[in-house]
Amino acid sequence: MTKLSKTLLSSILVSTSLMAFTSQVNAQAEDFPTKRINMIVPYSAGGSTDILARQVARGLTSVLDETVTVENRAGAGGTLGSTQAAMANPDGYTLFMGNVSSHGIAPAVYKNLQYDAKNDFDPIIYLLSIPNVMVVSNESNINSVEEFIDQANEREMRFASSGVGSSIHLSGEMFKARTGARMTHVPYRGSGQAMPALLSGDVDVMFENMPSALPQIQSGAIRPLAVTTSERSAALPDVPTLSEAGIAELEEFSAISWFGLFSPAGTDDAVVTKLNEAMQEVMQSDDFKEFARTRGATIEGGEPADLASHVDQELAQWKTVVDEAGVTVE
Repeated sequence: MTKLSKTLLSSILVSTSLMAFTSQVNAQAEDFPTKRINMIVPYSAGGSTDILARQVARGLTSVLDETVTVENRAGAGGTLGSTQAAMANPDGYTLFMGNVSSHGIAPAVYKNLQYDAKNDFDPIIYLLSIPNVMVVSNESNINSVEEFIDQANEREMRFASSGVGSSIHLSGEMFKARTGARMTHVPYRGSGQAMPALLSGDVDVMFENMPSALPQIQSGAIRPLAVTTSERSAALPDVPTLSEAGIAELEEFSAISWFGLFSPAGTDDAVVTKLNEAMQEVMQSDDFKEFARTRGATIEGGEPADLASHVDQELAQWKTVVDEAGVTVE
């Protein structure tokens, strides 16, 4: 056999092998899923990320006709579970419930993060966005954002959060940087401790997540001054946005809590597409719409590229806020 013939034969064999491999991968993607899917949540059971994950798992189980379970891997402010998800086999059978912390804030505040939020995950779908609400106690004499800033120019204001590096904390830091208000951060171990401090007057203000703030607002215990999103919330239609406060420095202010579904990087595109389509069906259900409504959340949706673009924006925004505030977590 001539050298040319051997080269041609080798090329044919390689092409045949590639075609066979491609056909096998496509067949596997078409049959997906054929076994249980595991969704990693990087926090303990009972929190907002966990509750959403269980809602999503029930919906996907119904649509895909295969069990989807939730596994809580808490630790290190959510970075432990995020790292483990990033290192999982990219076969579509491990999913990750990411959020503003894992794919926005953590890469900016943690010096030695063990995963790359952009390159170690494949985006599947943008799930929900939830406003934070700037709130004061109902006993406070502050009735507007403008009044708050006026008082903050006269004395140091204390703002509570659920912990250093949380979206609640950094919303306050962004507000402080934009307005120059005299504000001191007072971190607590979760909103369960921070909210009583606000009610008792130990602190002056919070930029609380909507699901936690809404019941307290509805009961009259706290007073909303503004929401931190660019548009008003359907849950609080009479509450203005910070952009509407009439303060130039707060124009286009946007700080949200959000959630997205991811898989480890390298997941087959066809599997990602199938999961995206399944989630779109889940998110169009009356059950999911009611879940979002009762939490003051906005259903987002879209294609994987939409979530990827959102992550890029969040990484850039929170890096700027963290750098300006000098926030770090070891």
